[in-house]
Amino acid sequence: MTQQARSIDGPVGVLNIVISDPPRAIDRGRTLLLCHGLPQSRDAASTASRLLPELAERIAQEAGWQVLAVSFRGVGGSEGSFSASGWLEDLSVILDEQLGDRKGYSIAGFGLGGAIALRQAAGDERARGVVALATPSKIDAWCGEAPNFLKVCKNAGVIAANDEVDAVALRDDVMALDPCGAIAQVPPRRILVIHGSVDTRVPESAARDLVDAADGHAELRIIQGAGHWLRADPRMVATLLGWLDR
Repeated sequence: MTQQARSIDGPVGVLNIVISDPPRAIDRGRTLLLCHGLPQSRDAASTASRLLPELAERIAQEAGWQVLAVSFRGVGGSEGSFSASGWLEDLSVILDEQLGDRKGYSIAGFGLGGAIALRQAAGDERARGVVALATPSKIDAWCGEAPNFLKVCKNAGVIAANDEVDAVALRDDVMALDPCGAIAQVPPRRILVIHGSVDTRVPESAARDLVDAADGHAELRIIQGAGHWLRADPRMVATLLGWLDR
């Protein structure tokens, strides 16, 4: 298995991705994109995607998928400032450049990255399956008031401190992801929703909201005793690997 870091030209600057190739030949459609969430703690932008390459390596090794760990604009070493529509633009560029002649892919996202993954899958027939992990269902409640949401983004470093950003427009752009509306458009393609039972940032009820919106076409896995940070939880990894194997 090989893993390589790449920089590609994104819509507003360089985007960093890490590609993990499996030890055996890639079948068509066996490409998985991993999407990080939105950093919310102070100065977290530089580290928000750092655990994804390790997870990508394990998935490539054990499931035989090619895995792309993405750093969206404003996160890691990727240039630009966060916006939800901007992250979707980044995804489009990455897919067009990396998918090649492969006819499909699956996509998984953590937190707000799960909402990005759902919206991407809803609008792209190439997406064969989507996994939402610790993903909010009610974006308005998750964001809170627009000025505070902008402050959180600037404190985290996903928006430069000197960038002039309209707080209401930023929040409205995130709300347009509409995770429940997006997940309803994904069936009959495969959907998996994973959530921790003691997630204090996004309540467990959000996972059930998403599954209800999929009208019985989504699998739900609640990980007992798990909080919001699922990326290194071995039970999440086992659940994801099992879903990919099927």
